[in-house]
Amino acid sequence: MTDIAQFSLPNSVKIVEVGPRDGLQNEKLQISAEDKIALIERLADAGVSYIESGSFVSPKWVPQMATSSDVFKGIKRKSGVTYAALTPNMKGFEAAMAVNANEIAIFGAASEAFSQKNINCSIDESLQRFESIMQAAKAANIRVRGYVSCVVGCPYDGDIAAEQVAEVAEKLYKMGCYEISLGDTIGVGTPASVQKMLQAVSAKVPVDKLAVHFHDTYGQALTNIYAALAMGVKVVDSAIAGLGGCPYAKGASGNVATEDVLYMLNGLGIKTNIDFEKLLAAGWFISDKLGKAPLSKVSIACRAK
Repeated sequence: MTDIAQFSLPNSVKIVEVGPRDGLQNEKLQISAEDKIALIERLADAGVSYIESGSFVSPKWVPQMATSSDVFKGIKRKSGVTYAALTPNMKGFEAAMAVNANEIAIFGAASEAFSQKNINCSIDESLQRFESIMQAAKAANIRVRGYVSCVVGCPYDGDIAAEQVAEVAEKLYKMGCYEISLGDTIGVGTPASVQKMLQAVSAKVPVDKLAVHFHDTYGQALTNIYAALAMGVKVVDSAIAGLGGCPYAKGASGNVATEDVLYMLNGLGIKTNIDFEKLLAAGWFISDKLGKAPLSKVSIACRAK
């Protein structure tokens, strides 16, 4: 029998909770600022140390995030917890600073077609737009996290070359992003394609500066996370209750559920400092507000006991 320890899995993993932003922004039912605040506070109480709490984008494009200022103003902040915001432009950055976001995030894509269809510009043009944000963040002593979407496949371009992902990740890193989150936006990755991608990226960006962000569209998210952990990645993005769905695959599950990730990490003896029962309760809280069951197999199984 193969010994799991031979893969040198990390002793601890940081979970970056993206449900209140990346998860909820794809939910059709509008959630009030009060309920978002309650969710964020429940997550912090469960021991989640990094919570992406909102996004400062045009409410015309992302109506669910229109209350982000109210959310940041209303949170009872817990010491040791990072409350982060996505800011695609200077207007968004200024709005995030006005409500004391602890960190900000910017996003690029590894696919030219995805970049053109989503934000109507090339990859290089999209990265150039962030230069003013990076300068302002540095002046304000605010850390910036970078996202790269479509790191394995694209709904328009199909398979994405690992070297292309590495190039975009390296540009974000050199621009000043302290961490690069690699996102399998449509969830098509497998352990082999994920490890190939990570090999290419880690040749240009130190592996301790990388995070992974998997969608469970094809049911591969947990195995892909395991494959990434075996390569030295210690930061995993996930969404409470599997919030979000996948906007490019109708009816498909989207972000991997934090509950499922935590169950796996607990089973591997990997430390997270997150209370499992409190996390489950947070997932059911927001799922009840959305009027549906969580997209977390672990959560549903635990409630059925």
